[in-house]
Amino acid sequence: MIPLRLSTGPARRAKYGNRKVPASDGGKPFDSAAEARRYGQLVLLQRAGQITELRRQVAYELVPAQRDGAGKAVRAVSYVADFVYLDQTGQTVVEDVKGVTTAEYRLKAKLMLWRHGVEVQEVR
Repeated sequence: MIPLRLSTGPARRAKYGNRKVPASDGGKPFDSAAEARRYGQLVLLQRAGQITELRRQVAYELVPAQRDGAGKAVRAVSYVADFVYLDQTGQTVVEDVKGVTTAEYRLKAKLMLWRHGVEVQEVR
């Protein structure tokens, strides 16, 4: 039997310099300190009654799964919003906390508008 070798080197740096931040409620960790900070702000707004139905990491399908010409399965394309909530008018608000705006994000934001009629609000 070959023993497993665990990495003893330093932890890898994230591509854009962000660090995971543990959730204070023991839930899924945040991808960055900015995302954790924004969540804290949204929780306060919800407690004050200015927003409702706050949710984290909500997935939206942008392109359904399909098969290519050879019959091979092609995975669906989805977008995962950092936060989704209802504002005081009952409108759904989709937010994404961004440090760096990538080409992939810009494309997915456009697909969100086209497919779901939702404009993603970018928060810095």
